[in-house]
Amino acid sequence: MAVIWGVILHALGGFASGSFYLPYKKVSGWAWESYWLVGGIVSWLVVPWILGFATVPNLLEVLHQTDGTTLLWVYFWGIMWGFGGLTFGLAMRYLGLSLGMAVIMGLCALVGTLVPPIWEGTMGHLASTLSGQVTLLGLLVCLVGILICSRAGLMKEKSLTAEEKGKSIAEYDLRKGLMVAVFSGIMSACFAFGLAAGQKIADLAVQQGADPLFKNNAILVVILLGGLTTNAVWCLYLNVKNKTYTDYFNPSYPALRNIIFCAMAGTMWYFQFFFYGMGDTKLGTYRFSGWTLHMAFIIAFSSMWGLVLHEWRGANKATMRTVTLGILTVVFSTIVVGYGNYLGSPEHSQPAQDAAAVSSGK
Repeated sequence: MAVIWGVILHALGGFASGSFYLPYKKVSGWAWESYWLVGGIVSWLVVPWILGFATVPNLLEVLHQTDGTTLLWVYFWGIMWGFGGLTFGLAMRYLGLSLGMAVIMGLCALVGTLVPPIWEGTMGHLASTLSGQVTLLGLLVCLVGILICSRAGLMKEKSLTAEEKGKSIAEYDLRKGLMVAVFSGIMSACFAFGLAAGQKIADLAVQQGADPLFKNNAILVVILLGGLTTNAVWCLYLNVKNKTYTDYFNPSYPALRNIIFCAMAGTMWYFQFFFYGMGDTKLGTYRFSGWTLHMAFIIAFSSMWGLVLHEWRGANKATMRTVTLGILTVVFSTIVVGYGNYLGSPEHSQPAQDAAAVSSGK
């Protein structure tokens, strides 16, 4: 049952992430760096600390008790992840919501899921058990689905004229977008490394009385502070370089309206990690696969929004069949990964152990 809840929580996180960019489309007049910075302040500073204090008793004491090396590594991975978040927005501009998400989240799923067990030296053990093999099969299915989605994007590129592409995505540029998306996908995986490096913080949070379900919220305030650092430096640089710092005060633009939509986007962005952190606590031995689940749900929901927003308008039937197949394959992979987690969970293994004990006369 815990595994099922883990999958559901990851689905909620995926919906939040796959939908967060929609409010940004309502921002008018502001340059990208202006609305990205305002939304980032909300998602990486304001909301994490509010929910951190609400769910982790003595949060400041938890961070004070954490050794400096752990805090530094978590902050470092947050900075690295910040580069992925920074270029994430650019990829959305050049590729659109559905294709951009598919490429970025695909690479993010591969790197963020496989590197931790390889680094910890547990990959051999995983590959030798049925539950581990099923989970790894689910990862493979997910990657196949992502490749299919990417293939659909290439088919769209070939089938539409430049004018048709511009109707759905104003700054569509496949070559530039893919370059940015590859970099963003690899760097975005650093978030998973930050969570792994910050488990001491989570343990201290539980010792201070935090519900284990919310223990990762104590890590998030540090990781996201690193992400804010990267994004704030770059956005402020662009504000000065492009003289777009006037956006915030220009009476010609609806400043309050823009701030509200940026705040909505930032809050939705944070909730992907809020639910991811809770889902992570429910997956037990194979919690590493939660990263793939999270990425798969993001791709599924963002692709759905891409269809709703007519980003595939004008694409031929073969392209539409391909993107639909890709989305369904990604969704199916979450079922496979979830089943692999179930096979390795205490709920499944305990009855088998009890039966073995009975048969042996113990």
